[in-house]
Amino acid sequence: MLGGITLGVLRLFGLRGAIFQLAGAALLFGAAGYALQGRPGLAGSPRNAAAVRAPLPLTGARRALMGQFNDADRWITIAEGYASRGDTRSAAGVLGSAVRAHPTDAFLWTGFGNALFDHAGSLTPAARLAYARALELAPNHPAPHFFLGLALARSGDRDGALAQWQPILAAAPPGASWSPLVSSGIATLEPKP
Repeated sequence: MLGGITLGVLRLFGLRGAIFQLAGAALLFGAAGYALQGRPGLAGSPRNAAAVRAPLPLTGARRALMGQFNDADRWITIAEGYASRGDTRSAAGVLGSAVRAHPTDAFLWTGFGNALFDHAGSLTPAARLAYARALELAPNHPAPHFFLGLALARSGDRDGALAQWQPILAAAPPGASWSPLVSSGIATLEPKP
């Protein structure tokens, strides 16, 4: 019935000849597929928009710790675009491709750890491996320590987070732009008197 109405409307709009036949064939093909595989009795399962948890926005912290306008920044910015729309799988996929293309970039490995954490909602073994690789590549840079500490804090491991953050704050050069981020994190986690 609906196919016949659709063909009638297409005819009214001037479709003739081979194009009209092609439209009819497409409608018949779709109807046959629905007849074979369609299951109208299945209950719907609308996605609850409130259940989609946007990842923690880390752009400011990332740029303070890793810089901007470098190879890693481009990849991570693309991934953050996906993550901001709730597509954490694509965000992790982009950074997985990035670390395959640039396996010695500690910032990409750090971003990959962040993306894996956001996708799973927890500090998975894969995310731990990504952070470990970043720490191996840049053991004295604060970024891998900061973001691993943040993932540990978000996972409820207060002591693990402090163990990452306290040494980098102690070793921070005077006036480091990222020092307030770390000291704020430490102040949040340290027990109140």
